[in-house]
Formats: sequence, structure tokens, C-alpha cells
Amino acid sequence: MRTIKIFGARQNNLKNISLEIPKNLITVFTGVSGSGKSSLVFETIGAEAQRQINETQNSFTRNRLNHIGVADVDKIEHLNVPVIINQKRLGGNARSTVGTATDIQASLRLLFSRLGKPFVGYSSVFSFNNPQGMCPVCEGLGYVCRIDINQLLDKNKSLNEGAILFPTFQPGGYRWLRYTRSGYFDGDKKLKDFTKEEWELLLHAEEHKPEHPDKSWGKTMRYIGLIRRIENDFLKKESKEHQRRKKDLQKIIISESCPDCKGKRLNKKVLSCKIAGKDIAQCAALPMEELLEFVQSLSSKSFETILNELKKKLENVVTIGLQYLTLDRATNSLSGGESQRIKMVRHLGNSLEDLLYIFDEPSIGLHAKDLDHISQIIQQIKEKGNTVLIVEHDPDIIKIADHIVDMGPFSGIHGGEIIYQGNFRNLKTSEGKTGKYFSNERRYKMNPRKGIGSIKIENASLYNLKNISVEIPKRVLSVVTGIAGSGKSTLISRVLPVQIPEVIIIDQSPIAGHSRSTLLTYLGISDKIRKLFAEANQTSNQFFSSNSKGACPNCKGLGIEKIDLAFMDDIELPCEVCNGTGFNPNVLKYKFKHKNIAEVMNLTVEEAEAFFEDPDFLAYFSLLSELGLSYLKLGQRLNSFSGGEMQRLKLSRELKGGENILVLDEPSTGLHPSDTERLMRILNKLVDEGNTLLVIEHNLDIISQADWIIDIGPGAGKYGGALVFEGTVAQLLKDKHSETAKYLRKHLA
Repeated sequence: MRTIKIFGARQNNLKNISLEIPKNLITVFTGVSGSGKSSLVFETIGAEAQRQINETQNSFTRNRLNHIGVADVDKIEHLNVPVIINQKRLGGNARSTVGTATDIQASLRLLFSRLGKPFVGYSSVFSFNNPQGMCPVCEGLGYVCRIDINQLLDKNKSLNEGAILFPTFQPGGYRWLRYTRSGYFDGDKKLKDFTKEEWELLLHAEEHKPEHPDKSWGKTMRYIGLIRRIENDFLKKESKEHQRRKKDLQKIIISESCPDCKGKRLNKKVLSCKIAGKDIAQCAALPMEELLEFVQSLSSKSFETILNELKKKLENVVTIGLQYLTLDRATNSLSGGESQRIKMVRHLGNSLEDLLYIFDEPSIGLHAKDLDHISQIIQQIKEKGNTVLIVEHDPDIIKIADHIVDMGPFSGIHGGEIIYQGNFRNLKTSEGKTGKYFSNERRYKMNPRKGIGSIKIENASLYNLKNISVEIPKRVLSVVTGIAGSGKSTLISRVLPVQIPEVIIIDQSPIAGHSRSTLLTYLGISDKIRKLFAEANQTSNQFFSSNSKGACPNCKGLGIEKIDLAFMDDIELPCEVCNGTGFNPNVLKYKFKHKNIAEVMNLTVEEAEAFFEDPDFLAYFSLLSELGLSYLKLGQRLNSFSGGEMQRLKLSRELKGGENILVLDEPSTGLHPSDTERLMRILNKLVDEGNTLLVIEHNLDIISQADWIIDIGPGAGKYGGALVFEGTVAQLLKDKHSETAKYLRKHLA
């Protein structure tokens, strides 16, 4: 059997491990959070494969490729060309849609250029990014922006008093001078007293030279109305000013559907071309499932190939569980799980073989029914002759593996070893936490709590919700289930907070703050730690901040240096002055309990519990350990946290009191089944303290331990949005209509 051979992997916490991975099979890497799975799969195997393929390109191309860095490994033999499909959101600008990302829009354009009547041009004119096809008013965006005068100006003030509220137009600024010294206005006159002519001049005048300006008016200076100036200087997307003033612009800009194309993005000529009564924009606005039905209803012997290609692409999207998405949906509105599945679709249509596919927890955000589809797709990718590596916790994905590598035994410094290698059958008898999970009997909650009162959601009809009303028992653990796109997040994260404003939503979104924010700054104890160092060394506490006097003079506290190699790749290296700590080397001579500030920042939460004696600190650290975050480092930047880690960190703030209504959106994300048990203990503790807990979840272990179940569905998109079931787990198991019930019965069996 052909294999990929890894020798001496030491990336992050890996303990100098060597192993062989079979080619042309599915290998799943599992283990508790922080055990070293991602260090081995992404930062060692993936990074090395990517680096080697990048080195085959010329220097011009290399400079524009993703810079991954060199893995800490002795060598890897027999690598394949990698395709890394991760959880990173697709992002993109306003012109990037699901249609453009999946390439389905291109096939649809081709179809309209051949079958559409009347003929208006070839495929390219059906693109809203093409000048010949785009709406001339909104330039293919589907919306227009206008400046809200009431947010831009304070009409009760004069120009001299700062009536223009937008930054850089404040009194004394050079842009302000263009209006006060133009000779057109009395600087002390309130804007509300301006004549119609003065308003026109102030806001809309075209560029010209004023007739009687102030003596200080420059010879080459020109006058232009305020609205036009802001549009020219700030609203052009490529302008640096636009990027710098994005937040300020959001306050004064109103986006509205384009009055000319009504949001369709294309011009009238292109929209006049139709197939079976539909224009291309109407097709792009249909859920994929409905668009597939529409395409299947068409027939043409001449263009059968185009129709079949389009059907195949749409079928792939439906198979992957994204049937509720529309082609015109912006990619920057997709979740990480949806983004990963969109990336998967791209590869189903190609005929490339012998590639190395690497997936990052493809189960995230998916119901057990959707996981069946994902499993089929991964099998298809393998059957084309490719090697598949998956980092995963979900039992259903682990079961499809031909080969399993279990990492551990624990997190951080206690991880980084291989606990088991082999097939799924023998995994159950292995010593690690994964093996123990599969050998344990699965049970559901036989004696659920009974609610004390209830809260009600009434007549919910947002998006696909079918005007449903739901009663949620208070002071119990309720789990809201349903397949992806069924409407459960809309019901609980969108409708509930509007009807019950006191609800606290704990989601996976990044925590707002400075890019240098760390775990310690979030916990609010960084100042206390700096104070301990200052008192122990009789010096200023500012020396112990890498953002203040303690910052390394060379890298300004970042810990890295970027080396610009002109046409070669930029290289990020640890700063040679501070060795990557971010601190001025002179500061490192100061110690607290025999450690300097950089060494303390490098401690894991678990190590910090043993190092510090302050009971306030210990309360924070033990709480993080309870949440399964003991492997995180004190100085770790928040922008490096995963969504699941971020959510559990936010949850730590709620474990200090009762009688709140808390909503958690998929808290099991990124958790090993043994960590899920720990999470359940915390959720139960929250309920025991008097909180009402609503958990949106697909994890069958969590669903089986709920006091109350609310199941939304039965399908996704227009086929969802109904209340399928509400009751206890015991009652759910007897239900014949719920997809969740079907898979829960299978799970418990």
C-alpha cells in the first residue's frame, strides 16, 4: 500500500512523532481539543505540501500565493498536491455571490445566452460585473447609496460651530476651509436659516472656481458641493480614504434597493431575455432546490450538454445540504460551515485525481441527516482516486474512516502523541478518550426537569418561519433542533430577542476589541498581573505591557518581523531582538516567582492554575478548565481563537449568577465527545442556578440529555419553518415525523 511518511513532527505540542498515512483512503484524525490534530494535519502535512507546491511556481506567482510558513518536521515523503478545505468564511465583496463562488452563475449565463428569447448577446452580457450587462444606475450592485443629510449636518449650528459632522470637515480643517472661504456663506449663519440657493451651493454644486472667494483662497483651488466632495473623496471603493473612514461612512450612508433594476443588478435589455417566463435574476433568486426543478422542466436537444452540466452542479449543492441558498446570496453572509461546503462543491465537478484533500471538521453546523450527504460526498472524492484527511470529532464522520489516528492523551503539553492508529472496529478497545466514548453505552435523559413558568414566541414569520408560536419552559435546558436551513436560528437568535429583549445571546462571533487583545485582557486580569511584577521589582507596571513601555523597540510588541524580499515571498520571522516575545529584552530581567513576564504570558491556563496563588485568578482559570479551555495560553491573541473557543470564553462570564434567559448557538462546535460531557455539566450547573437555557444544537449527545426539545423543520428553506415537535426526549423518540427523532433512535441504538 502506498503511504505518506512523516518523520519527526514537532509543530507546536507534537512530541517528535512519526507515522504513515495510507493513500487513496479516508483517514480521520481525532482527539480532544488541543491534542495536536490540527498541528499535525494542517500546520505540518498541509503546510509542507502547500509550501512545496508553491516553490514550483515562479517568483511573481509565489509572491501572490498564501504564505504558510515552514513546518517543524524532519521530513515528509510521498506528498500529493494539496486541496485544503477549511472553516474560513468565504468573505468577498458585494460582487461575490454564491453563484459566482460555485461557478453555477457561469453555467446559468451560458444557458440564457443559448436558450433565452430574445437573443441579447453572449454569455458575458448576463454578468452584473460586465459593463455591457450591469444596471447603469447601481453599476451591478443591486443597491444605491445615498448620504443622509440629517446624519451629515447639524442644522442648528453654523459652519463655524461645526455644522458638518463628518470627520475632516471640523472647524479649522482644510476641507472646512473650502466652504467657509469660498465667499458663498456667512460662517456664523445657522444652516436652518440658509436659503434654497445656499443649500444647493453647499450640497450639490458642480466643481468650479468661485467668483468672489476670500483672499486666502488658493489660485488653483476649486469649489464643489459637499455631497459631491464626499462621494469623490470617500465613496470610491478603491480610495484609501474610504478604507480609513469606513465606520464614519456607515453613520451617514443609507443603502436602498436600486430604483432602476429593483435589486436585480442587470440592465433592462438583459432582463428582457427570458426562459419559460423567467429572467436570469429571477432564477438567481430561487432557492437551489427550486432552481433545479425549473432547470429539470426545460428540454433542448441542441443544448442538452449545457442543461446537464447545470443540473449536475445544482444537484451537488442540494446533496451537500445547501438547497435553501440562492445564487444571488452574498458570500460574506455565509457561515463557516456553509463556506466549507461551498468549497467542497467546487471540487465535485472536476476530474482531477491523486490529490490530497484536507477537511477541517466538515460536520460543523450540520444535522445528522445532512452528515449523511457530506459522508457521500467525501466517499465520492475518495473514489476518484484521491487521499482524504479529516480533522473531526463527530462519531458519524469518524465511522466512515478507512484509517483512524487518535491524538492525545490530553490537551496542550499533555497531548501531541499518537494514542491509536487503525480501523474503526478496533478503536473501541483502545485506551484513549475516543475509544472509551465509543465503548460506552448511550443513554437519554429519563427524568427531565419540569419548567417553572414559560416564555412565549408568538406568530414568528421571519424568513421561512410559517407563523409559528412556541412555548419555552423556564429554568430548564431546552434544545432547539432541525436540519441546516430549517429556521431554528431565525426563531431563537432573531425572533426571540425582539419579542423578549432581556435574552442574552452567546454566539461564536469574534469578540470586539483591539487586534492585540489577549486571553488575559479579556478576563480583565492583565493589569493585576502587571501590578504583581511591578511590586515584586519596585518599578512601573507599564514595563510589563507589550503595548506600552515594555514593547520591544524593534517589532513594537508584535513579536514578528516582516521581511520584504521584493519579488520573492515576504517572510514573517520571530523578531531577532525579543525572540518573538514582543517584550523589550531589558524587561525580561525582572522576575515574579522566578519567571519573567514573557514566560508567564506563555503559560497555559492549566500551568497558570499551579503558578498563581491569588484566589481571584484561580477562580478564572478553574472556570476556563471547566469549559475545556485549559490548553489556551495566557498571552494568546483573541483573533486566533476558533468560533467554539470564543463562545465558551463568553460563556465564562455568565457562570456567575442565575435567572437569565441564555441562548447558545451550537456550543459543541469543535468539541471532542469527552469535552461535550464536560460542557453538559456546565450547562446543567447554569440551569441549577436558576437560568433558562436555550441551546441550538445538532449534537445527538446533547439532544439526548435535554429536558425539553423543540424541533423545527421538516426540511430546509421553504420546506422548513414549521414546528415539527415539542416535548421531552422520551416523547421525541416515539415521533414518526421528525428527522431528528429518526437519527436519535439510530444514535442511541
